[in-house]
Amino acid sequence: MSSRETPERPLTSAGGSSPAVRQTLTLAAMLFAVAMTFIDQTIVSIAAPDIVRELSLSSSGMQWVINAYLLALAAFFALGGRLADIFGHRLMMVIGTLVFVVSSVLCGVVPSGGFAQAWLVIFRATQGLGAALMFPAALAVVVEAFPAGRRGRALALFFGLSGALTAVGPLLGGWLTDWTWRAVFWVNVPIAVIALALVGLARVPNVRRADRVDVAGAVLVAIGLALSVFGFMQASAWGWASAATWGCVVGGLAVLAVFVRYELTRAHPLIRLAVFKDRAFTVDMVVLFFAMLAFVPLFFFASVYAQVSLSASPNQAALFLLYFFVGFAVASQWGGRILDKQGARPALKIGSIVGAVGFALWAGKATSLSMHDQWPYVALAGAGIGFILAPASTDAVNRAIGASYGEVTGISQTVRNYAASIGLAVFGTVLTHTTTSRVFDTLHGRGVPAGAAHDAARHIAQSVTGQGDSRPPSGSGAVSSAVRDAAGSIRMDFAEANRVVFYCMAACLAVAFFVSLRHPGGRPAQVVPGEAAAAGPGAAESGAAPRASATSGTSGPSGTSHAARAFRAFRTRRAPR
Repeated sequence: MSSRETPERPLTSAGGSSPAVRQTLTLAAMLFAVAMTFIDQTIVSIAAPDIVRELSLSSSGMQWVINAYLLALAAFFALGGRLADIFGHRLMMVIGTLVFVVSSVLCGVVPSGGFAQAWLVIFRATQGLGAALMFPAALAVVVEAFPAGRRGRALALFFGLSGALTAVGPLLGGWLTDWTWRAVFWVNVPIAVIALALVGLARVPNVRRADRVDVAGAVLVAIGLALSVFGFMQASAWGWASAATWGCVVGGLAVLAVFVRYELTRAHPLIRLAVFKDRAFTVDMVVLFFAMLAFVPLFFFASVYAQVSLSASPNQAALFLLYFFVGFAVASQWGGRILDKQGARPALKIGSIVGAVGFALWAGKATSLSMHDQWPYVALAGAGIGFILAPASTDAVNRAIGASYGEVTGISQTVRNYAASIGLAVFGTVLTHTTTSRVFDTLHGRGVPAGAAHDAARHIAQSVTGQGDSRPPSGSGAVSSAVRDAAGSIRMDFAEANRVVFYCMAACLAVAFFVSLRHPGGRPAQVVPGEAAAAGPGAAESGAAPRASATSGTSGPSGTSHAARAFRAFRTRRAPR
């Protein structure tokens, strides 16, 4: 893509503040802004049972509430990066933040009644749009704010802290839900106010460049992603044998194929897909895809499982998920060291195997209905994901050295969020069908007629509320009485359905292992300022920091990481676009 950029302009001392102070304020502002996007990937899952109960949503409806955010983020991330380049990084960061926080407030004031589900889905989608506008712009602001010599460490801090906030979501969600589930949306308001205030204090310049927007490409990728995920989501209602289900799935994938062909012919594409010619980059993205099928959806399924089958409170469910993050955090550090010493291939193989084993063992213990029996396997599953995310993301950006940071980040974020959307849709359908089948068998075995048992089972599967024994089903009819008497068995039925989901997640990690075997191995050539166009800060996401370490920003053997050297080269010579 041809472009005319403004020269690199690290923050200066204009306005009476030293450059170091203004750089610190800028980094803090961007951290607060993107914190909202990471927290929102997990915080809503903890509140899901309370939202379902109060608003009378179906379980598939609640999945749409969560998925609308992920899908919009995937569909518009690349476009958001391009708009930030054209209209200015600061401007799009502010606009994205305002769209995000206004949408959050509207989600929190959703009225009860038949319009509640549509209301939440719409404004969760606009939240995702705001995040897609904000995140790439915030990333670019950090790149612009720091001179080359300090950029690598600043980005390590940026990605390490913002990614770690994914773990804050469940804990914060559990505490807020004890007050009111609406607060999980309102908590974004003070965070956004702080971010915008810091932007004003730092006097962030609005750096932009002459560029073009690939409107047709943006429309194609949005339609393709949305249509394919819609088909997977509706499979729970339409059935896997339905022509409508496969029409949406195949139609969406066909539109994505058209998008790929279209982008390859464009002089100014939305995403330059030529980076996939590098086999290591492609393997990194595919492994990341299969890991993300399990990563974000896990928070919804594990949270609802804990509150329904284990009769846990939202706070207890949050602590249950904390075991996952403990394993994730430890393995992320270890994976960063493996990446530095041996390259990404060993880390991807280890992570895939550890994750597959962890999810499989967790699935085997799901019906024990005991957190004490499960926590080691929950932590092991988290460790598997932790080994994968940082090395896959960092190695991908180091391999795709001819692309800009915006392109690589756009690709990896689209892969992340599209995979999460598909995982939530497919596993949600599996959970609904399995729960319906198990509950039907339970009720029919207790003498409930087949037709009534099926209707009751379907209703229970579509109405996940998280109610424990203290809130038994109401009603005085024979079916209601049977459901009440079978409450313990139904909790076990739901646990068995979740066991199937966890086994599916183990299978995804097993596929990732076989894909990782195709990785060529080794480490990419070191990047020296002026010798290549750098891929830039797309290296790390959701906790993946630059090359030397997944979260710490410590340097490699030569005193600085490969990614840090790439960051310093970023403005020295950009690849022609």
